[in-house]
Parts: sequence; C-alpha cells; structure tokens
Amino acid sequence: MFLVAVAFLTVEALADLLQPTLMSLIVDNGVASQDVGMILRYGGLMLGVALIGAAGAVGRNILASRTSQLIGQELRGRLYAKVQTFSFENIDRLQPASLITRITNDVTQIQNFINGCMRILVKAPITCVGAIALIIIQTPAQIPVLVVILVIAGALIAGNMVMGYPRFVNMQRRLDRLNTVSREFLDSIRVVKAFGAEQQEAARFGGAADELAEAGVSAMRVNALFSPLINLTVNFGIVLLLWRTGSGNAGEIGKVMASVNYMTQVLFSLGMVSNILNMAVRATASSARVKEIIDEQPAQLSPEHPLKPALEGGLRFESVTFKYAGSPRAALSDIDFELAPGEMLGIIGSTGSGKSTLVNLVPRFYDASEGRVLVDGVDVRDIDEHYLRDAIAVVPQKALLFSGTIEENLRWGRRDASELELREAAKVACADEFVRGFAQGYQTVLGQGGVNLSGGQKQRLSIARALLKKPQILILDDCTSALDANTEASVLDGVRSAAEGMTVLLISQRISTVMRCDRVLCLEDGQMRGLGTHAELMRDCAVYRALYESQIGGVQDVG
Repeated sequence: MFLVAVAFLTVEALADLLQPTLMSLIVDNGVASQDVGMILRYGGLMLGVALIGAAGAVGRNILASRTSQLIGQELRGRLYAKVQTFSFENIDRLQPASLITRITNDVTQIQNFINGCMRILVKAPITCVGAIALIIIQTPAQIPVLVVILVIAGALIAGNMVMGYPRFVNMQRRLDRLNTVSREFLDSIRVVKAFGAEQQEAARFGGAADELAEAGVSAMRVNALFSPLINLTVNFGIVLLLWRTGSGNAGEIGKVMASVNYMTQVLFSLGMVSNILNMAVRATASSARVKEIIDEQPAQLSPEHPLKPALEGGLRFESVTFKYAGSPRAALSDIDFELAPGEMLGIIGSTGSGKSTLVNLVPRFYDASEGRVLVDGVDVRDIDEHYLRDAIAVVPQKALLFSGTIEENLRWGRRDASELELREAAKVACADEFVRGFAQGYQTVLGQGGVNLSGGQKQRLSIARALLKKPQILILDDCTSALDANTEASVLDGVRSAAEGMTVLLISQRISTVMRCDRVLCLEDGQMRGLGTHAELMRDCAVYRALYESQIGGVQDVG
C-alpha cells in the first residue's frame, strides 16, 4: 500500500513540475508568435497534466488516510493488550492518566506523522529536486543563489528540530498532568460537590491547564520563529532570481515566469519538509512514550512452565512480607496462617493495617516481597495467572459496574450462566427484589459506573456477580459498607449458604460482621495481632478487644 501511495505521489509531483515548463513554452512560443494553435495544444496538455496530477493526489490522500488509520488501530491494540499484562505495580508507576494519553493522543501524533509522510514526504523531495534541476537547466546562472538559499533554509529547519523536540516532550508531559487532574476530579465529583470544593478543584485544573498552555506556547514559539525565517529566505531567493534572470535575459518572459514558479515550488517543498519535521518532532516524542509502554516488562513475570493444579481453595501464607515499590516501610510483615478449603476467615483492623494488601496477594495483583502465598500447597507464582484468577472472585471496596444492562454486568461473573443461576445469585445477594422493581428488570441499562444505582445496590450486584462465578476462593473486601445492618446480615447469611465449599476472605471494619466467620484475623500496622475465633480473640488479643469495645461497648464474658 505504501509503494502504491509513493507511485501516486510521484505522478502528482511530476505533473506539478511539468506545468511551469508548459506555461513557459506557451508564453515564449505561442503568445510571442500569436500562434493560437500552439496555445490551444499546450493549454490542453496543461489541463491533461493537471487532471493526472489531481487523480494522483486523490489516490495518495485515500491511501495515506487508510494506512495511517490502520497503523493507529494496530498500535492502540498492541498498547491496550500490553497494558492488560501489567501488574498493579506497573500501573501505579506509569499512572493511569498517562497510559490513557499514550494510547490516545500519542498514537494520534504518530498517525498524523505517518499520514503527513505519505502525503508530503515523498512528494516534497521530488518536487524540490526537480524544481532546482529545471531552474539550473533553464537558467544555470542562478546556481549560486540556489546554493545560498538552500544552505540557509536547511540550517533553519535543523535549528527548528533541535529546539522544538524537548519542548514537545514537555508539552506531552504537561498533557499527562492535565489528564490526571481531570480524571481525579471526575472520579471524585460527588466528594468535591459535598465539600463545596469546586473552586479549589477549578484552581488545580486551571494550574495544570496553564502549565500545558505555557508548554504549548513555548513549543509553538519555536515554530513561529523559524517558519517565517524559512519563508523569508526563500522569498528573498525569488527576488534575487527575478533580478538576475531579468538582467541576464529580459526577453524570455516565459523562462522568467517558469523560474519564479519553480522557486515557489522550492519554497512550498521546504515548507512541507519543515511541517513534516515539526510533526516528526512531536511523533518522535510520542513514539518514545509509546515505546516505553511496549518495552515495559511486567513487574510480575509468568513462570516458564506454569502449573494448572486442581484447586480446592486451601490457602497458606508463609512468613509473608510485602513492601510497595518506593515505600520505606513494609505494608505487611511476617504474615503466617493457613486456611482449609471451605473455611471463612474474617479480616479486621484499623485503616491502613494492610487488610486489602493481604488479599491482593492471593490473585497475584501483587507478589510478596518475602515469603510465599500458596493455594492448595502450590506457590501462586508457579500457577498459570489466568488459571489462578479463574478460581478466584473478588468484590472490591468500591463497587465497579460497567455501562450496559444489569444482566450484562452480572454475566461478567460467568458468561454461560443460565437465567436461573443468574437470578439465584442475585437473590442470595439481596439484589433480585430491587432489580425486578425496575421497569426493564435485568435489562435495565446502567450508566457508566452504575451512576443510576445507590451505593448499596451496586455492592449487592457486585456480590451477585462474584457468586455467579462459583469460584474456589471468594474475596469480599469491605463490600457491604453501604448496607444497613439488617441487609448486610441477610446478604452474609446468603453468601455463607451459597459459598459452601468456597474459601472466603471477608474484610470488614465491623466486629459484628467478622463475628460470623469461622475465624478472624486481626491486623495492626501490617502485622498479625491475633488469629482465632471471636471468643479466642476476645480473650487473647488486646487489639481485637479494643475494637469490640469501641464498636459494641462493654466487655463480653468469654468464660
């Protein structure tokens, strides 16, 4: 396809180069001798050449647009697929807003460059070289003028690139920052409005927008400086060419006109090259950012020979310590416990005690810094990642729903689930009643993030989705916080019944919630403070007892 586009470009360039020579012949031969027949013949030939050039331009534009779009589509697909292989550590380091910018804006810059190359890059050298050659052939006395003009113009174009590149890199970074601020604002719009912090956020957005504007002005200032200088240089060359040609051979008006026309084509060609090089500067900056994603190695590597053992849900932590990248202190230290398949473990602790970090190690969202996490006696790092996660269902703290119908959201748990299974899962999570209350029932369309549902409704649908998956390990990460006590009790009773045979990790801030579990793990500052039944922890764990007394009050007689 590229070679075909080059052929179209060549035809268009040659057609453009022929026109001034034909015009010169008409003026010097036809008009001077008043030969109407010659004027008509060469005029018709000019029209035919113009039509051929136009056909080449149309073909070139179609192919350039199609090729650049296909390359952009392929590149975005590769980037999206690569990002899907990243662990949370990779995403935390690169930042989601930056990843979005790279997949969208940076790829667009590369597309624009490819499109420009196919439209201009081949044509500009052919036109420029051809025009210079024809000037030399027709008016060889102009060689010194051409040499001086081309050297000066080349130096200016090179200066434009050298000075422009770092400024465009900075502009893309500032765009990342603006996207980050915008994304944070949109994600937390309810909190912003609840605290009346619109002006504060507007100021923060305005600061990021000002930084982007300053970076953009700095980048454009370079182009604004060099482009007029390049045009001035070539226009000055045209004036010199006219003066020298007119002084040397004032009678050959056609040649003078042709030389001026060719010099104008040189000007346009240099302008096109300058524009392409400006695009190249942006594309180079963007391609470096895109390449960083493509070359990024996932922080968690899959084993060379991944295992697919039969999983029943047995879980063991062996001296596990975990530290987030760049953090000076460990989020978890020396965690040791074991769960039998089908056991339900409650996990409690103050904010920042490491509860969510602990459960994130089970599906390998992160890998332990020290020690091992084992499922049914096999290190999770030795198990095929997709196979492991197929056996696990996670309901995160923040209920995540997608735009689409309620049924489509539930089927994320299991695409081939029957209608009966889907509704049973919804009933267990106490979601069926309110879903059937909607006019469209399970076909009710949800907005992005489930904005047309309450927090409790979203949590119940998230739990139903996880139950529909029928995993060997079910992780409930403080996912009933938006439910009242009675609804929470009903949901957890249903989960306990439906999750028979599943290993359940239940994180909660409420003592009344974890009391329902077979055993409770109490964390503080990333360390285990107690593990046992509610009664055992009330007797032996001061941290758990303090939580109980602060929430429920009094001291329970544990015998």
